Amino acid sequence: MTSLVIKTLTDPAFLIALLVSIAVFATILTVIPAFGANTLKTRMRAVALERDELRAKQRARLAAEADRRQGGLREHQSLGMRAIVDRLDLRRALADEKTLQQLKVAGFRGQNPLTQFLFFRLVLPFVGFALTFAYIFLLGGLAEKPTFVKLFVCILGAYAGFYAPNLYVSNRATKRKKSIQTAWPDALDLMLICVESGMSVEAAMRKVADEIGSQSVELAEEFILTNAELSYLQERKQAYENLASRTGLESVKSVSQALVQAERYGTPVAHALRVLASESRDARMNEAEKKAAALPPKLTVPMILFFLPVLFAIILGPAGIQVSQRGLFGDKQQTTSSSEQ
Repeated sequence: MTSLVIKTLTDPAFLIALLVSIAVFATILTVIPAFGANTLKTRMRAVALERDELRAKQRARLAAEADRRQGGLREHQSLGMRAIVDRLDLRRALADEKTLQQLKVAGFRGQNPLTQFLFFRLVLPFVGFALTFAYIFLLGGLAEKPTFVKLFVCILGAYAGFYAPNLYVSNRATKRKKSIQTAWPDALDLMLICVESGMSVEAAMRKVADEIGSQSVELAEEFILTNAELSYLQERKQAYENLASRTGLESVKSVSQALVQAERYGTPVAHALRVLASESRDARMNEAEKKAAALPPKLTVPMILFFLPVLFAIILGPAGIQVSQRGLFGDKQQTTSSSEQ
């Protein structure tokens, strides 16, 4: 019996038939679930894993960006800056809600930018006074002016140094708002396409942030931050309100209110986005038409100063040359006739 089993196991035909049977069985086990099994659980599991992976990547990117910004700020600020601000209690004296909102609109978030802003508002008046004093009294500037005027100019230098940080923050906020306002209608169109295709608001914002980054980095940054807040905050309404507060634009505030209403009452988001996108495009077109209408008055003075003198020189130049040539020929003829006589 044992010899028969060994002979059967060592038979090449039996081994080939066994291997073919195993291969066919494995193939059937692989193919049958693709046709008859329900893949809903598998797909949901894959979506959940992908969402968790994206959240982890986004959280790591935000953390890295925050560390980079904080590290860059620490490199540029002195060691005693925070201590001076805290000791003199400059937050209570120089910072109010308007200042904090302006810093937020300009893209400066956190306590480090506020500390730097208050420190420079404290130091720059002395720097401005010292520079104007050195220019006037040491380098001999305004030598013909009386001493009262010189001191008044030094006080103006200190005043300019005190308000220089405000001007810088205001300029940054204006440029940032302009960049966001220019790209906002296109971002709404992209978000409308994403929402109508079946994406959620978070996925739509993430996709729009990737696409709109080439046009406006500031708007892409706001979308990424809002997407993170939608994942982490307890109330989604707060994330939308933070978006409107950080940008400081009425168009963004309208979209935020529409999204809040859609979250609260279950109204369709696509219809509201379509209407708001159309209004944003019309507002951008009206702004361009306003600039075009204001162009002719602005060109009047340059035309008078630069174009008209050249035009008069081209028109009257040949006539002047002819008159001068006729006068020269007349003088030559008179000289010739007088010499003949």
